[in-house]
Amino acid sequence: DHAVRHLIYARFWHKFLFDIGVVHTKEPFSRLEFLGFILAEDGRKMSKRWGNVINPDDIVSQNGADTLRVYEMFMGPLEQVKPWSMRGVEGVYRFLKRSYRLFVNEDDDTNPLDSSIQDVDASKEQLKAIHTVIKKVTEDIEGFKFNTAISAMMVFINDASKWDVKPLSVMKQYAQILNPFAPHLAEEVWEKMQVNTELSYTEWPKFDESYLVDDEFTY
Repeated sequence: DHAVRHLIYARFWHKFLFDIGVVHTKEPFSRLEFLGFILAEDGRKMSKRWGNVINPDDIVSQNGADTLRVYEMFMGPLEQVKPWSMRGVEGVYRFLKRSYRLFVNEDDDTNPLDSSIQDVDASKEQLKAIHTVIKKVTEDIEGFKFNTAISAMMVFINDASKWDVKPLSVMKQYAQILNPFAPHLAEEVWEKMQVNTELSYTEWPKFDESYLVDDEFTY
């Protein structure tokens, strides 16, 4: 109700400015997305009085800014009211660690990039996996469905973890779609792949529908 009142005021003033010719659109917003409340773990509204407030700085210091960022997007649909869960935070932290391990062999300090990442052609299976996740993440970002975009990346991680050889081109594309969600991690692995262009300035990868067609079906 608080947000609605502000929107009414904004719309009133915009209509007035349109009538006197100062602005050139009839409506002030081309799109409106309502954000749901994030509740405390006990299901109540966060309040100092109840001592159930989650301090974002604590999450950042313990699990990193990327974990906080991704968890808030993964909690559920943007418009729904959602309770905070430290177990959920830990789950997202594990997902990001698995993403990192796709690129980096933590047991080998001399080689910053995992030896399984090679500059080779991707197989049909690998092309299907990366183009499936590019399509899903692209469409879900446009639809503000961040939680399902992250779910699609988790599926990709499960698939890519089984590959003996990970094509460099595929891993670059995964880093690109991970970047809006976990920019610190994505920039770090991008640097380890020794790409000349900065990640934030690269063009968003495009999916090819032809790679998404199944050649075989099991009945």
